Amino acid sequence: MPQTWPHDPERRTDQPENGSYNPPPPPPASQPNERKSKRFGWPALIAAVAVAALLGGAVGGLAVNSLGTSTVEGAPQQTPQLNRTDDVTPTTEAASVAGPSVVTLSVGGDQALGSGSGVILDDQGHILTNTHVVTLGGQTAAASVLVQTSDGEVYEAEVVGLDPMSDLAVIRIEAEGLTPIDMGSVDDLNVGDQAVAIGAPLGLAGTVTEGIISTLDRTISVASSAVPEEPDTPEQENPFEFRLPDQSDPPTAQGQIHLNVIQSDAAINPGNSGGALVDHAGRLIGINVAIATRTEGNVGLGFAIPVDYAQRVAEELIEHGEASHGMLGVTIVPAGDQYVSSGAQVVEVLEGGPVDDTEIRSDDVIVGIDDKTINDPGSLSATVREYPAGAEVELTVERDGEEFTETVTLGGTN
Repeated sequence: MPQTWPHDPERRTDQPENGSYNPPPPPPASQPNERKSKRFGWPALIAAVAVAALLGGAVGGLAVNSLGTSTVEGAPQQTPQLNRTDDVTPTTEAASVAGPSVVTLSVGGDQALGSGSGVILDDQGHILTNTHVVTLGGQTAAASVLVQTSDGEVYEAEVVGLDPMSDLAVIRIEAEGLTPIDMGSVDDLNVGDQAVAIGAPLGLAGTVTEGIISTLDRTISVASSAVPEEPDTPEQENPFEFRLPDQSDPPTAQGQIHLNVIQSDAAINPGNSGGALVDHAGRLIGINVAIATRTEGNVGLGFAIPVDYAQRVAEELIEHGEASHGMLGVTIVPAGDQYVSSGAQVVEVLEGGPVDDTEIRSDDVIVGIDDKTINDPGSLSATVREYPAGAEVELTVERDGEEFTETVTLGGTN
């Protein structure tokens, strides 16, 4: 369900029609701003690694890593080259359309440096990325952020808003001639569709990789990138940790968050975080956020926050500086065990919470929200938080082998 952004830019007209493709001209270079814009050599950047594994045990120690930093100096970013235009591939088409809308970020804090990627949302200079990129995995709330656009210009950025619960953030630069990305929708995707990732893996700006969509609705758990002060999630949720090489111990754990993500096999690596996952036409379908790996590198398991959720959070960050998330007001456990579950079993209904005035009670099993199947507590948590506070949802509940539905108005977590 595509939406428009605040200060909605005029829609681009370089989209392919009826199978034909006319490559867009390179975006006009923005005028250098003596105070905001400068060219610079990328610093050596330090890798952040998640060292705990949610999927461990069942799959032999598989780890989910954040993608927010890199260790390689990158050359100035450029628009994808087109040496011929008569027989371009779908990947070329997607990269040419979306490439000018993807930027490279360099982030500096007191303890470390990092790099990542971002996506231009509008001609006002708003850029969407990950919270873990901007906060260096939760280490700092006052990082300095530099943005390099596809024409090679570099700008100082201000942080508009952080949302650790979705691991999304919006920053803003003062620049002209920006190319906002076109929005797609998960509702239009199929497993097996082409997916193209664009970003700065290992600091190599403007890198394009392609693959297919493996799964449209995977639930993963990653370390919260909130700077300390955010309450921890329950201890049994086995939080991930971010560790930087210059630290003997990881930062204080801030718990973990659950995310429903698009899984693809497009090669993504550290530094791709916050970058674009696009479809064959260059429309944004996800924000790359994590990889699953045994070796801290790509093994064909990449995860992206779906564009519909990312767009909702970004709009709220731009308008309010923060985003809201739904809350049910129940404590839950797997309806099964840690490896095989068939829903989220209610342990307790919190007094005065959104579910308190419904028929739901302890030992009931929540198996669906609207048209989405709920398999375990993680998928329930991730799905509820995709809705804004105050949203009305329909829960499908099982009791003694029978199903019934309850309509609930969600509370808010912030």
